[in-house]
Parts: sequence; structure tokens; C-alpha cells
Amino acid sequence: MEFTSQRLIFRLYEQGDMDFLYSMLSDSQMMKNIGNGNTRNREESHAFLERIQSHYKKNGEYGLKLLIRKKDGVPVGHAGIIPQQIDGEDELEIGYWIAKEFWGNGYAIEAASALLNRGVEQLGLTRLISLIQPENTRSIRIANKNGMHLEKEVILKGKEVSVYTYEKK
Repeated sequence: MEFTSQRLIFRLYEQGDMDFLYSMLSDSQMMKNIGNGNTRNREESHAFLERIQSHYKKNGEYGLKLLIRKKDGVPVGHAGIIPQQIDGEDELEIGYWIAKEFWGNGYAIEAASALLNRGVEQLGLTRLISLIQPENTRSIRIANKNGMHLEKEVILKGKEVSVYTYEKK
């Protein structure tokens, strides 16, 4: 399931994307505010890619998609609508990671806005969340720009995480 935003192509991950994925997962600065904060080795990165691809089999709309810059075909990160379970409830998260060398170019807000719009306008979703660690002020600003508000704090993988929500009225 491929779609686009103004500057980005969202496409399914393929095995040939492993080196790019590993470059993000092995970067400690990149991983600081993601999951438990730990980097992953190549084997763990392969397992992560398999988990990403397993979402596609259930529903091609869900799971992380590789973000490719339209103008030159360079991968800049990944983003997607990701099934999560929070406090025993099934939720759908707008998640995004932009590779460190592309920070500050507006790709995260572009990807997050495109996913919110796709979720609400094309998939008919009425509620979406973003899971953000409290010190990740850039992602908090993105959530706020997308009309999300802080709903609650939870502990995930041993870390405090803020749950930001968007509910269609």
C-alpha cells in the first residue's frame, strides 16, 4: 500500500531496505526516545523488519512504511499507523522516526499530518494516538500541531510515556 504526501512517498518495507533500517536502529541518539531507548544489533534489526512486515499481512494500511524523499529517492525515515495495546485497550498509533541526518527539515510533521489525514479521511478512523516520551519536545510539538492533546501517562517497556490523542468530532 503506497501513498504520498507533498515531499514523501510512503511504501512498504522490503528486504533491500535492511541497511537503512539498521542505520536508524543502531544509532544511540536516534533511539534515545524510542521504545526502551536501546539500540539494536543487525540480528535484532532483522527481527524488527520481520515484525514490521507481519503487520502488512494483517492489514496493509498498518505498520511502519519507509519514507522516501520524492525529489531524489533517498530514504529519510519511516512512519505509519501502528496497532498498539495501551492499558488493555487496542489503539492505533501515528508513529514516525526520521533519520538523524534529516532532522529539522519538517519531514516528521509532514508524515504525521499525512497519516492523521489518511487515517481519518480515507480509513474512517475516529481515534488515533501518539506515544511520546515526555522529554521528546519535538514530537510533543508535532502532536499538538496535529490537534492532539495529552490524555494520560503510562509506563511502557519500563519508560514513562505520554499518550497524545486525536478524536474526530
